[in-house]
Amino acid sequence: MTIPVSQLSDPAVRAFVTALNANDEVAFAAALAPGASMSDDGSERDLGQWTDREVFSSHGHMDVESESDDGRDLVVRYRNDTWGEMLTRWHFTVDGGRIARFETGQA
Repeated sequence: MTIPVSQLSDPAVRAFVTALNANDEVAFAAALAPGASMSDDGSERDLGQWTDREVFSSHGHMDVESESDDGRDLVVRYRNDTWGEMLTRWHFTVDGGRIARFETGQA
């Protein structure tokens, strides 16, 4: 059973997931703090290139299975047109109500 996005505890994380699932690049950018960064499976990635490839051009979608750390750690069934579906973990750092960093990888 998944957690509805509207019930995610952290407002910044909720905005991030909502924008990602809607494939809304404008809302996604608005959810990020200036200079936001990310890593995938422990490797630093260029956030713009990664999100274009793994989210927007491949229709990424997050189904949240669980949350912890006040909603800043998620276990997600992530899927896109390139890789299919996989169980992933996401950790978010929030600054000023926006996502300053996220780290993702296979769970």
